[in-house]
Amino acid sequence: MSNQSVAAGVSLAGVMAHCGGSPVGAVELLVGAIASAPATPEPHAALAELWQGRRPELKESLEENGSLSAVLAQAYFFFLEEDMDNAVMALGSVTGVRPDVAWGAAPWFGDARFLGAVSAAALAEACLRTLDYGHDLNTDEMRERFAPWFHALNVVSERDPVPESLAAMARLPRACGRYELSFALCDRADAVDRVMWTAVARAATWRVMGDLEQTAAAFESALLLDSANWSLYLDLADVHAEQGDFAAAVSLVDQGLEYEPHEVTLRAAGAAYRARLSGSSDDLSALIALAPALANTNYRDLLIDYACAGPKLPRKLVAKARHIRKN
Repeated sequence: MSNQSVAAGVSLAGVMAHCGGSPVGAVELLVGAIASAPATPEPHAALAELWQGRRPELKESLEENGSLSAVLAQAYFFFLEEDMDNAVMALGSVTGVRPDVAWGAAPWFGDARFLGAVSAAALAEACLRTLDYGHDLNTDEMRERFAPWFHALNVVSERDPVPESLAAMARLPRACGRYELSFALCDRADAVDRVMWTAVARAATWRVMGDLEQTAAAFESALLLDSANWSLYLDLADVHAEQGDFAAAVSLVDQGLEYEPHEVTLRAAGAAYRARLSGSSDDLSALIALAPALANTNYRDLLIDYACAGPKLPRKLVAKARHIRKN
């Protein structure tokens, strides 16, 4: 029995017969049908019938099964039980693994009962889960697949405009290249209350768009809202470094160090930006010593590139730094 035949309307009895009476096997077959045609109602109807008839057995087996088919089935079963928050978070997990399938086209995801009850916090968490695996979502095909998600974001953000949640939601449309929706979510959040996370969301969107002036302005707004946050000083310093203003970058890192003097990322950035600004051998040596402690190797390499471009640095020291970059 193919997924297409299930989607075309084969009965649950037929599915169960094909699976030898196994409800878990039936779930796998029905989820395969949903994957091939997410908007088709028949597999969902069969799943609902299966859930009604074999709920205790299915609940136990699915809770012990972390497969994609099990999680997708759980998402729908949560919806049937009117647990909309767990439903959307489960769907977000599945979408993060397989964004090449338009899971959000499922009839229940656009249902008024779902959109009227799911919380902003749960939808925001679901959005973050869709991004967990780093897939490229900035294509026309992905934007089409995520259209139901964008609709849900609009509906829920207007009904339940929690600023922190809306700021988190903004990450999904930004990843998909829907920058206007990302900014719209930030606007709705600001209309309720101005919080640091919204300013950071704006900054991230401007940065992806390549507008460093607007990025810097947004991070400055974030600092006004949370002036003791060392990571914001580093974010703004990095923007100024990208703009070539290393004096400003050094000043901002120094301000961040006042709040978190032992933070290795701040110390490494400060050493790199000072080495780039003044050609200080001591600062390049400090960066070399700190480099192994930097978990983000891309950022480490960027700092090394900045530092090694400093004026009149000893060749052997520069070579030592570049050796770290290559390994």
